[in-house]
Amino acid sequence: MKILYTATVLSHICQFHLPHMKMLQEQGWEVHVAAHDNLAVKNGLQLKYCDRFIETPFDRSPKSPNNLKAYKQLKELLSKEHYDVILCNTPMGGIVTRLAAKKTRKEGTKVIYMAHGFHFYKGSPKSGWLVYYPIEKYMAKYCDLLITVNKEDYALALERFAKRTKVAHIHGVGVDEQRYHPATPEEQLAMRKAEGLSKDDFVILCTGELNENKNQSTLIRAAAMLKDRIPNLKVLLAGNGPKEQELRELAASLGLQEIVRFLGYRTDLEQVTPAVDLVVSCSCREGMPLNIIEAMLCKKQVVASHNRGHDELIEEGSTGSLLDPDNSDGFGDAILSLFKDPGRRGKMGEEGCKKAQNYTVGFVSKEIEKLLAFKG
Repeated sequence: MKILYTATVLSHICQFHLPHMKMLQEQGWEVHVAAHDNLAVKNGLQLKYCDRFIETPFDRSPKSPNNLKAYKQLKELLSKEHYDVILCNTPMGGIVTRLAAKKTRKEGTKVIYMAHGFHFYKGSPKSGWLVYYPIEKYMAKYCDLLITVNKEDYALALERFAKRTKVAHIHGVGVDEQRYHPATPEEQLAMRKAEGLSKDDFVILCTGELNENKNQSTLIRAAAMLKDRIPNLKVLLAGNGPKEQELRELAASLGLQEIVRFLGYRTDLEQVTPAVDLVVSCSCREGMPLNIIEAMLCKKQVVASHNRGHDELIEEGSTGSLLDPDNSDGFGDAILSLFKDPGRRGKMGEEGCKKAQNYTVGFVSKEIEKLLAFKG
């Protein structure tokens, strides 16, 4: 059996699909990947479990002529390779791949599109419904299976797209429970020392690309409110992106140079997450956030913004706290309350770890294995 994974950028494949690719290789599948290689800016992220990589000039911009080049290249590739399954991801990667696969699909190749979070959802900007919804509705007929990674998208897809294609739901893409798990106090202390942190620091971790959607500015403003209330406060921002300079300037303007640390893009957060006190995410939009699942598997309490991904994972008062994305005062109050009550943090961490078990690589790989055996 032979499968082709496609995505607009290679980092997407490396961040989300390697465990499933490993599973397929172990079962005897030949695994190919087609994407634009952007790993040079991803600080050590590597492609693994791949028998062949095909550099493909996808572009995130629908207006880019590179997508036409990618379409022509893919059509030629598909006519030669005769894949059993094509699993396409990301908006432009998914569109271009499905169009290029029209002929080979008629010849028996199964085409699967994995939606990691629709751009149209409850409370989304009207532009999401006006632009992205018609495109997804039209493109649904060009795949044999549409996979969603959260319950809200699944319900929407069943309602809007089920007449055009088969629809399925999985519990995200899975977090490796062998990497992310609770650490002993001694292990946590060693991790802190490696990051230049002390035992007495109260450490908050926020992971994600430094962009508008991830909305780290809310956490930075909350930190300004907390700097005189929480001794030895440290805020770690793990990621890179277009908003980095703006966020650095914001932190400096609020006198947080010694509190907010920019870690850059990291591929070893299993050496950081178990050692922090709290994980925070202020994202405006999430499909199924890995950083929250990673935190929960490490028994870390979570303070996060309301969105469909967070809302599915976090139960208010039981496994975490949920607030509006731009409510920096609310984030500050929630963080301060948890700082004052370590026992509550511990209890919530325990509950979160139980919740996260259905979102592990082991659990999700079984779901994907079943879906790859489907009859379209």
